[in-house]
Amino acid sequence: MKYENARDLLPEPLLRQVQKYISGKLVYVPARERKRAWGAASGYREYLRERNREIRARFAVGDPIEQLADKYHLSCESIKRIVYCRKETMKMEYQGTLSSAQEWARQGGLEDWVHAYLLSDGHNKPFSDGLKIVDRIFLGPIAMPLDLFHRCTGPVEEGLKYQIHPEVWERGVRQMMEAIPQQPDLPPLIAHYLIPEGKTLGEFELNDGNHRWEAYKRLGIREAHVIVWITDREEYEQFMQRYGEYVK
Repeated sequence: MKYENARDLLPEPLLRQVQKYISGKLVYVPARERKRAWGAASGYREYLRERNREIRARFAVGDPIEQLADKYHLSCESIKRIVYCRKETMKMEYQGTLSSAQEWARQGGLEDWVHAYLLSDGHNKPFSDGLKIVDRIFLGPIAMPLDLFHRCTGPVEEGLKYQIHPEVWERGVRQMMEAIPQQPDLPPLIAHYLIPEGKTLGEFELNDGNHRWEAYKRLGIREAHVIVWITDREEYEQFMQRYGEYVK
């Protein structure tokens, strides 16, 4: 049976509890007598997956190995295995650009790119944390018509989920209008496709890139690249039925 270091397996609070009783000893942990259905596990595997995803994202945006080891209470060698092992992730440099997102997507790492972006250029750790709560489907970046999307952020307007001061909004939009002609490799928009309660057809909620969306519209640009994330299988199947033509 392969030996495993508990520090690499257990959450720090649980590890401290175990160390009170068996520190430095080899312990056999028997398997549960009955197999449990998918999703019924204690959460340990999910915890490790999300922890490793966040470690990879932070490493991609420049956090050093030693700092990550201190933060997650792991050895430097454990951090290196997580960030360098091809089974965990690809050895690619993160950049907050469309071409970077496309390359990560080609290598199967689109979800990791999204978290790296949100933890750095996107300045939205709460959004990153929320995406990790359950498994999501990530598609893209996909070139799609901007008319399919609607802002959820802006100045005081009826129906907006998030409102900001009109002057702050206009300043941000003007800055993006100046940047777009000069920086064609801006990051893709990020949108959620969901079927609202009580409805049968899904809608897009533009989570990231509201200023860019408005600037594109004012500049007469009709199409932009979008990363679409979906939670429910029914929503995914409906998305592919309605918009699968855009997914290449």
